[in-house]
Amino acid sequence: MFTGIIEDVGKVYRWQMRKNAGRLTLSTHLPLGEMELGSSIAVNGACLTVVDKAKGRFAVDVSPETLERTSLKKLRRGHLVNLERPLRLSDRLGGHLVTGHVDGVGVIREIDKRGKFTFLSFQVPASIYPLLVPKGSVAVDGISLTVNECEKQRFSVAIIPYTLRHTNLLGRRVGDKVNIESDIIGKYVLRLLQSGRLGKGAAFEDF
Repeated sequence: MFTGIIEDVGKVYRWQMRKNAGRLTLSTHLPLGEMELGSSIAVNGACLTVVDKAKGRFAVDVSPETLERTSLKKLRRGHLVNLERPLRLSDRLGGHLVTGHVDGVGVIREIDKRGKFTFLSFQVPASIYPLLVPKGSVAVDGISLTVNECEKQRFSVAIIPYTLRHTNLLGRRVGDKVNIESDIIGKYVLRLLQSGRLGKGAAFEDF
């Protein structure tokens, strides 16, 4: 489990594709001594497992399922990636609950600089759009953000200068693909609605 508060912006050191899977090696300033082999880490919002590490670098294996559902296959040497280690139970929850299980890939459609703020608009798959609500939470490349507006399979967010400087959004351009994870609470509500268990007369003990 993660919070969407980015700890470091790493850089792709090596990206080795092996048939339908791959191994991604990343440079980082995170304390590698605290990262055990087998531990989880969010890379652009995708929960992956640390399988190797060296001075200033660590490697993760990327499964065929992850390649299919995320934008990680678009990474190249030198690309910047958002990194976050898992949430500890003693930590403050500064963002929102992020599982690291990406729902799909969105596309940046507009970048609008307004004074100190940068507004980004994303187009998302039809399957994700019903889970987005104004003022609700969303993770974009692992960054916990608040939805400003949403309509016609698009939503927008306002980025403060600090977030822009300390994430990979600083180098993003129109047309870039990003990983989208909707709020887990919204997923459960949608599932209950689809099952008909939140119809008229439903009582709390029914669940």
